[in-house]
Amino acid sequence: MLADAPPRLRRVLRVVLSHYVLNGISVALGLLVISAGVHLWLGAFAASAAAVGVIVSGPPDIPAPRRGKFWHLLPAPLLGTPLFFAVQYLHHDALALGLLLVPATFFIFLGMAWGKRGAPVAISLMFAMVFSIAARISHDGAGEGNSLSTALTSTLYFALGALLYVPWAVLANALLNGRYRVQLLSDVLLSLASLMRLQARQFTLAGTGAAETDPNNAPEPHTGAMLLRHAALADQLQGARDLILESPRTPRRQRRAAMLVQILEMRDHLLACELDLDTLRAQPAQAPALASQQAVLQALADEVERLADALLCGRQPVPFADMRARLQTLGAQTAPEVTPAGFTAPLLARGLADRMGHINDEALRLIALARGDVVPDLAVVRAYWQMFVSPTTWSWEPLKNLWHWDAPPLRHAVRAALAMGAGYAVALQLPWGTHAYWVLLTIIVVLRGSLAQTLERRNLRVAGTFLGCVLAVAVLAAQWPAWGLLVVVTLTQAVAHSFALRRYLITAVAATVLGLVQAHLLSSGGGTAFALFERLVDTLIGTGIAWAFAYVLPSWERTHMPALVARTLAAQAHHARVALGLGQLQAVDNAPELAWRLARREAYDSLSALVLATQRSLSEPRAVRPPIESLEHLQAHSYQLLAQLTAVKTLLLLRRGRLQPEQVQGPLALAGERIGAILSTPGPQPPTSAPHPAPSPTPSTAAPPSESEPLPEWDARDLNVWLLRRLHLATTMAGQLRGDADAVLQALDAAQKNQK
Repeated sequence: MLADAPPRLRRVLRVVLSHYVLNGISVALGLLVISAGVHLWLGAFAASAAAVGVIVSGPPDIPAPRRGKFWHLLPAPLLGTPLFFAVQYLHHDALALGLLLVPATFFIFLGMAWGKRGAPVAISLMFAMVFSIAARISHDGAGEGNSLSTALTSTLYFALGALLYVPWAVLANALLNGRYRVQLLSDVLLSLASLMRLQARQFTLAGTGAAETDPNNAPEPHTGAMLLRHAALADQLQGARDLILESPRTPRRQRRAAMLVQILEMRDHLLACELDLDTLRAQPAQAPALASQQAVLQALADEVERLADALLCGRQPVPFADMRARLQTLGAQTAPEVTPAGFTAPLLARGLADRMGHINDEALRLIALARGDVVPDLAVVRAYWQMFVSPTTWSWEPLKNLWHWDAPPLRHAVRAALAMGAGYAVALQLPWGTHAYWVLLTIIVVLRGSLAQTLERRNLRVAGTFLGCVLAVAVLAAQWPAWGLLVVVTLTQAVAHSFALRRYLITAVAATVLGLVQAHLLSSGGGTAFALFERLVDTLIGTGIAWAFAYVLPSWERTHMPALVARTLAAQAHHARVALGLGQLQAVDNAPELAWRLARREAYDSLSALVLATQRSLSEPRAVRPPIESLEHLQAHSYQLLAQLTAVKTLLLLRRGRLQPEQVQGPLALAGERIGAILSTPGPQPPTSAPHPAPSPTPSTAAPPSESEPLPEWDARDLNVWLLRRLHLATTMAGQLRGDADAVLQALDAAQKNQK
């Protein structure tokens, strides 16, 4: 179905079949079933209040491991119910309600300290307070008065919906678990294919455009895009790990887990394809070879996409032709006719073709695993299951480590509380003051932890509110019956939940319709209770307040840069020591891989955090930005060091039989120690000495060759000289990385002193 569709329709179908849309449908069905059941049992108002309870409980409900799902969902209804009641009870006392909103917002936003686990719960609790204001307004409009019994009744209906949703979400997550695994795996495959295509674009820079006049300038845009794409993929992979690697006890789950492991290997081999590209791009004679290699990489990306589409559609993937022979033929065509004289461009092209061959091998194994043609390596799967998934239990540690003035969650909590207080005070002065909740809701969804995210949400919120108001006016003007409006609420809830983390503009439109129609239902059909102009003004006020308070007690990205740089250097040093360890040479199997995989994950994760922080800082005022150019050099050299070490590890894992262990053990150990020392020691580094192996009369045991030294034939059994070259380049790259880090830290320190 997807393979035959036009490109635009194919993209739409991938969205429709995605895990986030399925999750949104699950949430919306829960809303429909619970609200409809309560409507039949207790009436229209009870159903509307119960629907608010479901909506409040919905944000934490995302595709997640079955283990710990209940405990992740429970805090939202458990803590949201007393907040809902408190707002209901204090609604007619403006001062008391304000004194509740401000400190409650502060403590709720402290939940951001739990990161991705805590943020949805915090948003749910804020929704509980704000939607309680809306429910009380509508309730008063229906003539119910202001009494304790009214507040208790509304809260009872709210709690009924919220608590009924928890078992629904747990059950739905368990039933959809298998489908979620497939969808998440497919999503990662599509991202990997996109990354492969971006990498392939770098193969066309030789002899064209900017590269013709200055080869060093051309790769920069691609490098930045590659860094961001790698960072996004690293974050995406962790979400997939948590679900796919949970309890892989059945053959199908084991195949999915093994496929995820293969994707990680493909990412590493793709990163290694960065090596030697600058040298090859500078050689016009290599343009045909690069064009052919680009075609192979694009063809492999197509196969990965077809595999992802087959998984989404539940079809058996079709095997593709092995491209190893084509790559080997390409290598033969680029070889010189005479004995090679050093690491010449043709030989480097052959090395690049060989690294691309590893991507081809991993793609073949991926499809074979998906088809069930090969048996997954259960030892690796079990190791990943035990070591590479996030914890599912709540811990008090994030809260304990929060109480220092520079902690971003603490500053954000103070900022949010002040913004909510200001928004509430302004809303009370508006001539249509009954819509205070809309101003507060806008502040909640716009004000983010960083200025970059706040600015993005600001623009999308205004546009989404305008479009949503127009749609809501059309829906309410049609005067549909209550059940028709309930269907609208269900559909908009599905859309709003599905795209909350993907396309916030769509979420803003759907959430606007959802909120306005829900408010109309809560008013028992007593009129639309809003005007388009008023809603837009409320939205502009809310976004303006959120924007202004983004500059109050700001957590500028540069304040976090020293810790992020230190984490990156430590992770790179540890990864180098583990990757260059002698265990792999001495082992009879691949058992030492586990420690390396853990070190590799931290190296990627730490670097991804640095890349994303640098990207966010571009939206900050120039006066407070970190040294962007030095950070970009640091990130580029970090990825290049990872690529060099990946190439070394590939030789140790896949070409171990063609190495002479007694001749490379010394250089490996020396290089590991040297790289670790360089990255751990600030300040100027002594000249890099090449790691020397044990003395031997053979050429392969000399110091790492320069570009003009002789090299054995490509098909020789001895690959020591290639390994030594990688060690030499990795050590040199570590020195450059350390220099970049020192430049960043010195610039940050100077900026801090100037401020004082």
